[in-house]
Amino acid sequence: MVERVFCGRPVLPAERQVKILRYMRKQETICTHPSPGTQNHESAATSAIFPAVAYNYLNAEQLLYPGFFTTYNQKRLGEIVAELEGGELGLVFNSGMAAISTTILSLVKAGDHILFFNELYGGTWRFATEELPQRGIQCSFAENSLESFEAALQSNTRLVYLETPSNPLMSIIDLEEIAYWAKKHNLITLVDNTFATPINQRPIALGIDIVLHSGTKYLGGHNDLPFGVMVANTTEYKSTILSTAKLYGGFLSALSCYEAERSIKTLVLRVERQNENALKIAQYLESLASVKKVFYPGLPAHKDYLIAKKQMSGFGGMMSFELDCTPDELPVFLSELSIIKPALSLGGVESLICVPAATSHSGMTKAERNTMGISDSLIRLSVGIENCQDLIEDIAIALNSIGK
Repeated sequence: MVERVFCGRPVLPAERQVKILRYMRKQETICTHPSPGTQNHESAATSAIFPAVAYNYLNAEQLLYPGFFTTYNQKRLGEIVAELEGGELGLVFNSGMAAISTTILSLVKAGDHILFFNELYGGTWRFATEELPQRGIQCSFAENSLESFEAALQSNTRLVYLETPSNPLMSIIDLEEIAYWAKKHNLITLVDNTFATPINQRPIALGIDIVLHSGTKYLGGHNDLPFGVMVANTTEYKSTILSTAKLYGGFLSALSCYEAERSIKTLVLRVERQNENALKIAQYLESLASVKKVFYPGLPAHKDYLIAKKQMSGFGGMMSFELDCTPDELPVFLSELSIIKPALSLGGVESLICVPAATSHSGMTKAERNTMGISDSLIRLSVGIENCQDLIEDIAIALNSIGK
């Protein structure tokens, strides 16, 4: 339907223009300029902050998501991330775990079964192994192969939960293959896309139904803003997930939404620099005799390199590696770093380093970590945007301190 003609060219209605823009605009532009459908004041270069939580219910059609998503900024932020991911519905929460737990609990009930990839963030693992069983929800864990997922499938399986690249071993799952298999069995697929970001990987385009983010990491990008995001490939999940979200809370303030949107404006620039730095550092570590293993999907020696090359446009800023040293030498190595900071979290502009066995996966038993392949000497590195040579020299000096 043509609304009017301008300079001899047909002009589509605004609603249709927004739909087309979603698929035509590039990530850099989406980050900097949200689509016309998310604008509030055409004269402002930045979004306004609307902290109001009370609205005139007599004009219900103008309400946003009454009862939970009560600010304009929540709706706006969700739409921005949804556009980046190529999804139709985006909802924001006050943490990544709030997004994960609320989404899962809204889609299953007692007696259902969830099939998880066995390499998970420690918090997700605890939610699956401790919280879900108390609610009568069964969980199984599959290795990184279609055969393993097929073998773990049950008649009451409802969801398939994936994480790629995985935390902390950077395993890559063939999303297109699993999505195709899941659709044959009428299963809903969920992917934690935190490590990759929509800049490096877009699971929905590969057939995945729902994408989850700990926005605290790369989307926020500055280690100072906790939030989470859920993006779905269709709006059919909206009423179900919102209904659960209203009961469990997870409210994100208008100011935090504004700060998250401001951070996303530089997402492409940050991720591209982190991709570049991480590949160089991974190649450097791989060349050292003092490093036993390097886990980075951008290295041809990585077991899932070909899958990563197929479905990712960049290999990310996360890696892990094992030093050829005693456990007692690890704290010495970490303490000798002067630029890279031993700290929790990841995805920020500053390079951070940690030992998963003592931090992100400390809630698991040693046996559980061993099952996942997480040794006590494994080190996880979140590469920032600093000068890459400075980072390499920082690592070299720290290695020299332990005679490596």
